[in-house]
Amino acid sequence: MPTLPWITPQPPPSDGTTVVMASRFEVRSLRDVPRFLLKSLAAWKQVRSAPGAFGASLIARPVKREFYTLSAWEGREALYAFARTEPHRAIMTDLKPTMRSSTFVFWDVPVGRLPITWDEAKRRIGEQRRADATGPGDATG
Repeated sequence: MPTLPWITPQPPPSDGTTVVMASRFEVRSLRDVPRFLLKSLAAWKQVRSAPGAFGASLIARPVKREFYTLSAWEGREALYAFARTEPHRAIMTDLKPTMRSSTFVFWDVPVGRLPITWDEAKRRIGEQRRADATGPGDATG
């Protein structure tokens, strides 16, 4: 399961903005990969019918223990409602001990720019990871 292509659970309106969230997860060991994959598929099934979901895609790199998500939402409220709803809520709790690292990034875009490319999402994730590694007091400018 290298990539699940962009799906559009609910067509966005013809104008306006959408909240995009991209994430990167790394599990601690290869033994954690099958469990993470199975849980990811349950969340994928959930997002397909989530209110306010305008699009989603997943990338799995099992050998590297990396997983990426990319989604677009009507607003942060819709995204947070999805995260609090089962099975996603239980998935977050169940997988927390298996996580080595997690990175999340959010931004707004015009709905006309959907779907977001993986190049853009990975660039933003990389920028966020570098900012997280630097820390708030360590940046130079």
